[in-house]
Amino acid sequence: MKKLIIKSRLGSRGKPEASRGAILQAAVGEFAREGVAGARTDAIAGAPGVNQALLYYYFKNKEALYGAVLDLVFGGLTQAVNKVLAGDLPPRKKLLAYAGTHFDYIAHHPLYPRIVQAEMMRAGRGKAPHLERMVKQYFRPLTGKLGEVLAQGIAAGEFRPVDPMQFIPSMISMIVFYFTNAPVLRLMTGEDPLSPQRVAERRAAVLDLISAALFKNPQPAEGVRK
Repeated sequence: MKKLIIKSRLGSRGKPEASRGAILQAAVGEFAREGVAGARTDAIAGAPGVNQALLYYYFKNKEALYGAVLDLVFGGLTQAVNKVLAGDLPPRKKLLAYAGTHFDYIAHHPLYPRIVQAEMMRAGRGKAPHLERMVKQYFRPLTGKLGEVLAQGIAAGEFRPVDPMQFIPSMISMIVFYFTNAPVLRLMTGEDPLSPQRVAERRAAVLDLISAALFKNPQPAEGVRK
């Protein structure tokens, strides 16, 4: 009598989270390189731990997979910064802690800004079916929480009076643009802008600029890390 050997497999009865995670990580790279229109599901399916059958088991089509990638990008960021924004810190420290946490998240996931940028470009062409959900689920709640921190800091006399709808996009742009512009910086400087040293220098510069732009009697922002 032959011994029955049951092999563990990736899938609904094996390792569903590992399988889905492998698909999403492969999709991040493909969407970041090629955009939604140019991304190929067979390229994603060729990644380690992924195959075509599993891909369509979890995601009915490329657009559904892209929506899940956007949730991965913004869901992870939201989870990270919400821990800071829910903490019991004075406005000055909370805002810098938020900015540092947001920066660190992007620094650890440098492909994410390319995906976000591509989605914004799709919106400009009227082809962004996920954007309304992203705004409702992620952008609007984060803007509201940051607006509350700004209001508290202004009321306490720690912050200059600023328009949240102007300051918040400017602050986020300072955090994110460096990473989307990394290829240009590499050509301009001949150095790797994503090296640990350069990223640390950029982080310090971002926090310093936020302090100078917003705080009354700004103090050095160094040492504010998450």
